[in-house]
Amino acid sequence: MSAPVAPFPQVDHQRAVFADGLALDCGMAIAPLAVAYRTYGQLNAARSNAVLVCHALTGDQYVAEPHPLTGKPGWWESIVGPGKPLDTDRYFLVCANVLGGCMGSTGPQEEMTDAAGRGLGRPWGTDFPNITIRDMVRAQKRLVEHLGIGRLLAVVGGSMGGMQALEWAATFPDAVFAAAPIATAAYHSAQNIAFHEVGRAAIHSDPAWRGGRYWEEGRVPAQGLSVARMVAHITYLSEQALTRKFGRRLRGAPTLTFLEDVFEVESYLRHQGSTFVRRFDANSYLTITRAMDYFDLAAEHDGDLAAAFRGTATRFFIASFSSDWLFPTAESRAIVRALNAAAANVSFVEITSDKGHDAFLLDEPDFHRALGGFLAGCADRLGV
Repeated sequence: MSAPVAPFPQVDHQRAVFADGLALDCGMAIAPLAVAYRTYGQLNAARSNAVLVCHALTGDQYVAEPHPLTGKPGWWESIVGPGKPLDTDRYFLVCANVLGGCMGSTGPQEEMTDAAGRGLGRPWGTDFPNITIRDMVRAQKRLVEHLGIGRLLAVVGGSMGGMQALEWAATFPDAVFAAAPIATAAYHSAQNIAFHEVGRAAIHSDPAWRGGRYWEEGRVPAQGLSVARMVAHITYLSEQALTRKFGRRLRGAPTLTFLEDVFEVESYLRHQGSTFVRRFDANSYLTITRAMDYFDLAAEHDGDLAAAFRGTATRFFIASFSSDWLFPTAESRAIVRALNAAAANVSFVEITSDKGHDAFLLDEPDFHRALGGFLAGCADRLGV
């Protein structure tokens, strides 16, 4: 049974709060709306150098600085900073915690409000409405406008962040000069939905779940959330990466004894699960995985993906990785074909890598050069 886990430490997140709230695709509205965010670099006088960075499922707004809960480096520090592909000497970077998240934006952990926006003195929990990727993008649009930015130089993101980049280009084409969806797809596949459902089932089966009201007892469904993270993390890696990192090596033993032997890969996954529960909320995990599962950009346009982009002036950079079986290259090629059919300006690269889906977060020089070159070319064209 899950042991009690202390609530997250209080963090004073940088936030923008919109009293009038946000209307959602499900027909409900949330008011007020809070969007937590971080910025890097300086907005230029023309307000033309803003790049929105969209995070993946378990990411957040702390892109290039120590995480306030874990102290670990920012999740994209490898490419964010002076002289890096996301050059903070040239670009003004903005990253928002997604709607439904648990790092300061309105989500299941935040105080529930009634139709008039009055606080009800308890978290939303499982009463938080169903949200979509488009809802996340609409919340980001409110933030971008709040920052005085009429048009983004680019929207960049990998995995679920790539879904957001695609949705930005489809929903607000006039507000995006360029979009870089990385290691992503225009819809969530049946296989990916299945993996998410296993994770959700693990959370629901935890004795501490308490119908999603675990916060009433000062507990979290740590065991279930940990298993959900372990299952998901396997999908982020390739077989080659797992073999190279761990093989069949044992932890603390030279040979198999059939006693308390633990394989290195088991220890690694357990560590991933145990650290995750100290920074992520279970109800947020359920909310965000559902939003990914609902995503199908073609369905929003009568089954025609090209129609989502027809007439767009946005420039696109699509990147995939050869060993990514979660969002395989075939799904990126489908996006490219739709963009070609819509007569969009698009460039595509498949990066040869054995690191799996997580390659977009790791040291991949070819990817870094390609993304950096694309953004620099867009900035040159706008005179940034």
